[in-house]
Amino acid sequence: MSSFWSIWISVITLGSILGCYLLLRWCLQNKTGVEEGDNMHHYFDGIVELNNPLPRWWTILFYICIIWGLIYLALYPGLGNYKGLWNWQSSNQSIKSLAESRAAVEANKTNGVINQYDREIQFANELFAPIFDGYYKQPIPELAKDVEALKVGQRLFSQNCSQCHGSDARGQRGFPDLTDDDWLYGGSPEKITETLINGRQGIMPAQLNAMGDKDIEELVAYVLSLSNRPDLEQATVDAGQAKFASCAACHGPDGKGNQLIGATDLTDQIWLYGGTEKALTETLKYGRNGVMPAFKTTLGEKKIHLVSAYVYSLSQDK
Repeated sequence: MSSFWSIWISVITLGSILGCYLLLRWCLQNKTGVEEGDNMHHYFDGIVELNNPLPRWWTILFYICIIWGLIYLALYPGLGNYKGLWNWQSSNQSIKSLAESRAAVEANKTNGVINQYDREIQFANELFAPIFDGYYKQPIPELAKDVEALKVGQRLFSQNCSQCHGSDARGQRGFPDLTDDDWLYGGSPEKITETLINGRQGIMPAQLNAMGDKDIEELVAYVLSLSNRPDLEQATVDAGQAKFASCAACHGPDGKGNQLIGATDLTDQIWLYGGTEKALTETLKYGRNGVMPAFKTTLGEKKIHLVSAYVYSLSQDK
């Protein structure tokens, strides 16, 4: 925060408290010319207004609030760039990466800064570490049958994965559905864990410069035919089949994909970016670049173990 805004906030905050104090003092003075307790000669609905002072308990409570506000502002940050006498902060506000976050945590310990968020994280880690340790010793297929373990895994999934795959894990355009039995890199416990730990990057190269519009049109027709689409011109399909050789290196000669490299199965009518003629044309022309971030540093292997069990359980009845 710049010096100007720091001073601006401080002046407004302290000025407001001072204004409340002066208003209270003004209200305590008798400026009516009528003795306290006497009739003000104001009548309404049978009620007579008397010149009574503010209740003493109310006045004392107001003074206490003003004093408490000043003490709070002295102890905690609240006046612009002022850090407070207790050197307390709610969190590390300026961090932009996990590396900066870890460095800030160590710096806070060295400098004696009381960081509320760091303390709560430390408390949570100490409290729940034995629970995660116990789950980590169990195989994923076994955890996938443990109702309590799945509840923990579901919460971790909601916090870290639902933004892309949805709260119900059914995915959306560009993000796989995790509840079916269609897997880009494999749906075994080991493969799911590997994906979460290391992340994935699936690249479909653009073909527009290599093929041209006519070739792509024919290739799209052939790909659509692999999933039994009706109303396709056979001549166009045959022409596309001859050009599919350049795609077979990844998707296989039969178009059934390759989980070793994350190449999609083109025959099962399950499409990551859409299976319409327009969507396939866009994919072939401009390519796709899908990224699944690595969570090894963010979650750690023990929490990943629980998330893997939850994800694995979603497709077991499919």
